[in-house]
Amino acid sequence: MPAAAYIAASCLLALTQGFGMNMIAGNLQQLQGAFSATQAEATWLIAAYLAPNVSLSLALIKVRAQYGIRTFAEWSIVGFVLVSMLHLFVTDLPSAIAVRFVAGIAAAPMSSLAFLYMIEKVQPQHKLTYGLTAALTNIALIPSLTRIMFPTLFELGGVHGLYLFELALAMASFGAIYLLPLASPPRAKVIERLDILSYLLVAVGFGSLAIVLTTGRTYWWLEAPWLGELLVLSFTCLTIAALIELHRKQPFLDIRWLVSPEILHFTMVLLLFRLLLSEQTAAATNFFLVMGLQTEQLTGLYTVIAIATVVGGIACALVVRPEREPYIHLVALTLIAVGAWMDSRATNLTRPHDVYLSQALIAAASAMFLPPSMARGLMNALKKGPNYIFSFIILFLATQSLGGQFGSALFGSLITLREKFHSNILAQGITLTDPIVAGRVGQLSAGYGHTLTDTALLKAEGANLLGQQITREANVLAYNDVFLLISMLSAGAALCLLIHLTLITIKTRIQNAAPANAPLAT
Repeated sequence: MPAAAYIAASCLLALTQGFGMNMIAGNLQQLQGAFSATQAEATWLIAAYLAPNVSLSLALIKVRAQYGIRTFAEWSIVGFVLVSMLHLFVTDLPSAIAVRFVAGIAAAPMSSLAFLYMIEKVQPQHKLTYGLTAALTNIALIPSLTRIMFPTLFELGGVHGLYLFELALAMASFGAIYLLPLASPPRAKVIERLDILSYLLVAVGFGSLAIVLTTGRTYWWLEAPWLGELLVLSFTCLTIAALIELHRKQPFLDIRWLVSPEILHFTMVLLLFRLLLSEQTAAATNFFLVMGLQTEQLTGLYTVIAIATVVGGIACALVVRPEREPYIHLVALTLIAVGAWMDSRATNLTRPHDVYLSQALIAAASAMFLPPSMARGLMNALKKGPNYIFSFIILFLATQSLGGQFGSALFGSLITLREKFHSNILAQGITLTDPIVAGRVGQLSAGYGHTLTDTALLKAEGANLLGQQITREANVLAYNDVFLLISMLSAGAALCLLIHLTLITIKTRIQNAAPANAPLAT
């Protein structure tokens, strides 16, 4: 089969997986109405999907190695098709949550398959450059594409329209996998009994943490006791798993390597970038929803983000080399800093077209960051041996999945706290004895003058509308604070990286100059 067919299959599989993952997050408000649910109840649709999904990819790596890629791909797509059919029988919120949990399990192999199909026909010497960049750009592109399609699909068929489209994608992926087989390396018995226990502990630990990060902001961190109980369960399970792995000859996770200084530094870099990139997913797009815009009004913004992601991926593929990783990261940090600073100047009149440039910069930075980071990590793991590749992939997936949720939780909570702060400050300056305030209340209530004859009710309605405007302005200021914080963090990280590179350059030049200046031996 030609390489184009495998690339098309990779795009289809990535769209299938990404559509299911983003279907709920991109339509949460609409789904609240469809299921007659509150915001807190609807959030469990996201938590139920992520709870098994964040850890299952770890186990599937060994399953794929022991049973072969071909068997793995065939059974994975069959399971995904069956789960997609279950969505058609969803009638209420409890059944939707149950099906989303199963969907999180079934969707876990899809991103791996999309990655493998993209690099299948790439020449070996280009797999860690062009192939890796194309695969990661393809996966990064999907959230924007799916959100572009959501409004039209929802308008045509509602919730069941989304489920039908997901089923159609699953059936198309089913055909692609059976028509386009992947080259399968020799099988090896890599699964041990203790692997099952270790994975179950890791799955409970990661799953509990994912639930806390997803629902913590909605129920608020210190208000719901069960959030603390889930955190204790998470840390307990992960600690027991680490103790078990430390005493194994063939560990499921190489804890000693993962906590080495080099890998800890690499982990911090991955987490930092993932947090900074939450500016786009957790702040910028939500800003317009808070301002009252509908999802269909954001399709232009998502289109710009999609185009910028492709441009960033192409630029990265052209320049990515092992020794250029720090310089690519420096450019990415600079783009995030500039984009977030531009967003920090938003007002209540800011609309999606006003942030096209800033969001394009951040989208390009997102596409440029991942490929060199993953290529470097894979090469370091390969130098240590095949067993270290599994530990690295676990580290990479954990930082990206849980790191993304942590970023959303952190910045979302900061926005809430800053909104309350700004609301109090603004409200302190509002008194009805102030002629300007009284005049503003009169202007706002004038529209109800022909329906309300009671002067007291008319004034109360005007005060209520003024309160809504204060809340809106407080939200604008809160989002601006977070945008500015992200910009400062990005600029600070870029400055530290620049100093680090400068010191390395100076040290290298001194070392190179030393032999030339050494005195001749007598």
